[in-house]
Amino acid sequence: MPRAVPERDAACAVAQAAAVVGDWWSLLIVRETARGRHRFDELQRELDISRKVLTERLNHLVDSKVLEKVPYQRGPVRYEYRLTETGRALLPVLVSMQDWADRWLLGDGTLSGTADEHSAEAQRVHELVGERLARFTLPVHSGGDLDPVDGRSAATVLFCYPATGRPSPLPDDWDTIPGAVGCTLENRLFRDAYGDFTAAGVAVRGVSTQRPDEQRVFAAAEELPFPLLSDMDSRLSAALRLPTFRAGQGLRLKRAVLVLDRERTVRHVQYPVTDIPAAVTTALREASALSG
Repeated sequence: MPRAVPERDAACAVAQAAAVVGDWWSLLIVRETARGRHRFDELQRELDISRKVLTERLNHLVDSKVLEKVPYQRGPVRYEYRLTETGRALLPVLVSMQDWADRWLLGDGTLSGTADEHSAEAQRVHELVGERLARFTLPVHSGGDLDPVDGRSAATVLFCYPATGRPSPLPDDWDTIPGAVGCTLENRLFRDAYGDFTAAGVAVRGVSTQRPDEQRVFAAAEELPFPLLSDMDSRLSAALRLPTFRAGQGLRLKRAVLVLDRERTVRHVQYPVTDIPAAVTTALREASALSG
């Protein structure tokens, strides 16, 4: 069971946070609810956890206001467990932990915006094929919020990129980080091929962790016809366990291309992306195949 905070650490925020989510199972429950698994049986099956332990941890997270119980059935009443605003605020912490482990535990400690194709990180991303993206919205550069998946289109291409240099300058030594360079080129290539995507009934969305106002300036300057989504709160990163790297005191998405169908299922993944023009061509081919 989660431990109470000793009196000597009552004013320590780290100790207070650890008392809520410092337990192995509690963190994994937050991970799974971020991925869209909200029901008791789903969580038990995914985590291979005993019913007793799962019940204890869920009650603790509800009491701590990380999760809330939402009824989805009456007679008898059954509940789903969904992240609260407090719980969603934990997602950047969760993604930071993943980023740290990818670099220092599963990797060799090298700062990189890409990965070896045989790495555990690449394997995790490719295992997304067949996974269904949870339903939520992200801030969009043009204002408001937008679903990452366009349900009106037969397929949606999500291309994740680290950051563009407009309007804010990129961090020092950006061009020395493997995989970081090429974001403007990637956006331009998707822009130039946008007519082919729309003709095939395919939606395109770019995603980065930059703020919507920064994306707005870039989209206007480059005359982008597709929306740019901001994952500044790590909602998409946590839902799909997307790879990141830390540069300029912020988490950046590593370059990846995903194709999803209208049922929100990931049908194709490109990661790592080492040839950007080829990745755009492949995305068009794979997404067009879904539109028949």
